[in-house]
Amino acid sequence: MDQRLIAGYAPAAPAARMDNHGPAIARIAMRQGQDLFARTGSMIAYEGFVQYESNPAALGQAIAGRLAGESVPLMKCFGDGLLYLADYGANVVCLPLQNDNLSVNASNVLAFDAHLEWGVQRVKGIAKFAGQGLFNLGISGTGWVAVTSRGTPLVVDCGRAGETLVDPDALVAWSTGLQVTGKRSFKASSLLGRGSGEAYQLAFSGQGFVVVQPSEDSTDRLGRQN
Repeated sequence: MDQRLIAGYAPAAPAARMDNHGPAIARIAMRQGQDLFARTGSMIAYEGFVQYESNPAALGQAIAGRLAGESVPLMKCFGDGLLYLADYGANVVCLPLQNDNLSVNASNVLAFDAHLEWGVQRVKGIAKFAGQGLFNLGISGTGWVAVTSRGTPLVVDCGRAGETLVDPDALVAWSTGLQVTGKRSFKASSLLGRGSGEAYQLAFSGQGFVVVQPSEDSTDRLGRQN
């Protein structure tokens, strides 16, 4: 085969524990003793000796998540090699945590280092929005997390931007050190006779970042809940 034809698509050596191969694939450098939790069914390829299996402890927390209104089906990956993960063509963002705490929409979780602490949590300090509580997956410690976005995401540094308001249906993840409050505003669609005339946003302020996807629909094209 003419190598020039595949030069732009061949995998390169990873620059970190997690990085991207193109916008929609996460590439993880697997090493013995550095296990990974990944969304079940997300493995698309691997090089070397990599294995994966259902993990009872992870599945127990996944069941707890379903009881809270979120679903986090996970598998445990281990071995030595390169692992490639994807989620139906969604964009992937690899985030390094340095003794950080991250709150992630459960349906946007792709993978995270197994040594990180995690669990389903209710977002504190926010009243119910549109009759529903807000539950996320909390991940904390030092390591790597990969999240997905339905399109190219926006990552806002709230320390520089000041208060940032986000539609809850477009929210992917945020630093839990941020102050979060709920706000209501006029909804433009009411001019066309749709809806109640009110829109709900989450307001973030303080030091940290917010990841937002270019989608406000709670159901994606595949019919899954975002």
